[in-house]
Amino acid sequence: MSRRGWVLFAVMSVIWGIPYLLIKVAVEGVSVPMVVFARTAIGAAVLLPLALRGGGAQLGALRPYWRPLLAFAAIEMIIPWWLLSDAERRISSSMAGLIIAAVPVLAVILTRLIGAAERLSATRWTGLALGFAGVAVLVSPELGNGGDTWAIVEVLLVALGYAIAPLIAAHWLTDVAALPMTAVCLGFAALLYTPAAIVTWPDAMPSTQVLAALAGLAIVCTAIAFIVFFALIREVGPSRALVFTYVNPAVAVAAGVAILGEPLTGVIIASFVLILAGSLLATTRQRGEEQPEEPGLPDAVPAISAAASPQCR
Repeated sequence: MSRRGWVLFAVMSVIWGIPYLLIKVAVEGVSVPMVVFARTAIGAAVLLPLALRGGGAQLGALRPYWRPLLAFAAIEMIIPWWLLSDAERRISSSMAGLIIAAVPVLAVILTRLIGAAERLSATRWTGLALGFAGVAVLVSPELGNGGDTWAIVEVLLVALGYAIAPLIAAHWLTDVAALPMTAVCLGFAALLYTPAAIVTWPDAMPSTQVLAALAGLAIVCTAIAFIVFFALIREVGPSRALVFTYVNPAVAVAAGVAILGEPLTGVIIASFVLILAGSLLATTRQRGEEQPEEPGLPDAVPAISAAASPQCR
């Protein structure tokens, strides 16, 4: 990988590893609808002008794809970002980041269930087992000690959405340019959240810390993140670009511990090791397995959510 590729890789590892921290800070000062609205509205405001460069031809080309675009926006942004923000009112950012780290494992299972994947090797089955064991190790103490069960379920649903969204993109949106697609999805999500944001608009100006978290979430972790992500794909290809998702959980945990003072327990460390090992094994192709051909279009992103998304992550 080139030096530029490594720089982009490092940047993506950080900026899609810190949304959990920023969401945790933001929901302490504003409502969940406000968090999602700010993230999508500001993100769309940054990306739409870029998508409109050279005229609106790229946006116009999206019209035949409006149904899968709506589905992708709902499963990648509209529903997960609400659930994640709501869950982080009651669980730590570290736990949220680690649960979502299981997305690659869920993606392998889903592709297997719909018949889009080859026969799984013993190594990949072992990876699936390890990944689920890691999630179980992480959430069992929380559930056993009277923790918030619904918050855990919410994050698991987010992980499921992040695993499903790439399948929609890969099946119906492979010919769609990534930048206008992302801008339109963010814009639609912002419009949808506008009424709820107005109703829950804060009576007083939020603290500087909350405003900074909202700005960072929208500008850095959404708008800039997607721009850097597209550049990384062009530099190293879609498959290699998604490897940074294995680093995101470590960033999420480190940020929660260092900045928010969240505990770093043996359970968290053990679950991280299990989930990371499971994800790596479950998504590793063995010798003799065919490698699917990657899209040749520089702006095509058949797996845009990157389990990352998910940032977006």
